[in-house]
Amino acid sequence: MFQPEYEQRLLPGLLDCRKEQLDLRCIPRRAGNQWARNYALAPDNSSELCENSAYACLLRNEFLDTEITSLDQSTQGIYRFANKSSLSLRTPFADISESSHRLLSSAKRPVRRLPRLPYKILDAPELQDDFYLNLIDWSSENTLVVGLGCSAYLWSAVTGQVTRLCDFSQEDNLVTAVSWHGGGRQVAIGTLSGYVSIWDAEGQQELNRLDGHSSRVTALAWRGNSLASGSRDRSILQRDVRNPPKHITRCLRGHKLEVCGLQWSPSNRYLASGSSDNRLLVWTENCPEPVCAFKEHKAVVKALAWSPHKSGLLASGGGSADRCLRFWNVLTGKMVQCVDTGAQISNLAWARNSSELVTTHGQAEPQIIVWRYPSLKQVVKLTGHTHRVLYLSVSPDKESIVTGGADETLRFWTVFTKQKPPKLPNSVLNLYQPIR
Repeated sequence: MFQPEYEQRLLPGLLDCRKEQLDLRCIPRRAGNQWARNYALAPDNSSELCENSAYACLLRNEFLDTEITSLDQSTQGIYRFANKSSLSLRTPFADISESSHRLLSSAKRPVRRLPRLPYKILDAPELQDDFYLNLIDWSSENTLVVGLGCSAYLWSAVTGQVTRLCDFSQEDNLVTAVSWHGGGRQVAIGTLSGYVSIWDAEGQQELNRLDGHSSRVTALAWRGNSLASGSRDRSILQRDVRNPPKHITRCLRGHKLEVCGLQWSPSNRYLASGSSDNRLLVWTENCPEPVCAFKEHKAVVKALAWSPHKSGLLASGGGSADRCLRFWNVLTGKMVQCVDTGAQISNLAWARNSSELVTTHGQAEPQIIVWRYPSLKQVVKLTGHTHRVLYLSVSPDKESIVTGGADETLRFWTVFTKQKPPKLPNSVLNLYQPIR
């Protein structure tokens, strides 16, 4: 039923319709509309497709005087309103703005689809349900080492063969941390008793046993032949594995509780350490005190990873009372970004071939999330573990990851893009250049 204001317009039209046979259109009055109220800011969790579609961006440029020139442009503050007197609608045949021209000419990012299911699942009986431990690592020789109970096992990704490397059951000593040397031939194994055992993976024999910690070793990080180990005794020891077992190169004391995260920067200049005292410390070689001490996390800091793309950029994740993924610039000593993931963060790793990173989560939601940096938009969520995801390692080709959960399974996922082959320049000296 039409309103009275429309009836006044329609009656003359009905009389003239018989004579001139004109089309009737109902045009409502728009003078009293509140544009600022009708175009409310969309919530942060609105659909990405709706917010970033080319059509939606064009409408904002042409009707709301925004200046969106790319689909990757941030949507924050995208609805800006002028005074009511300055609002004007362009006619459909008017020239579009320069921003819209640039938007239409910009190349759209192709949608990358990732498999939602793991391509392999392995049983891992006696994989400990302990957030502070680090029990899996993938070597450069494509071999996985896993700490299961009192033993460490090797699994070859090439042949699928499983080998028991060592067994500490006679000592009633649990494996609490594992880490491959960069060459992929030696592996360090931290134990509940506090010593670190260095093993030759091929010969399956113990090369060295490093004492010095008074409690369990939960974090290991190699830098050449130097090995850093973090312990529940709150100390970090640096030792050269070629030296006698009791020779300690350096002892770092800055944490008040158990050290559960250690990561060297790609340049080997900085060593990041996380602890259950909720602090993140950054050390350098020639300074006995940490050069950076970040205290923003409200829970244990275990997840650490340095960016391979930007020097001095460090990412860290907090435990169940924090749940935040934070980014730090150690060159300036300031936090760069922060996002609440909604779940305990147990591990994280950067992609080598793209600006992405992956996080694994424990309490609240056992899932794996791939993020795009620096927008921090979620690329995909992967689910499959029935209990919290505690362990993570990246394959040597940097395309796949393996995760270990409290459900005593290892799951292999494809999450990162393949490395593009370098484009060879056109040259007559190129052996692969076709001959004409």
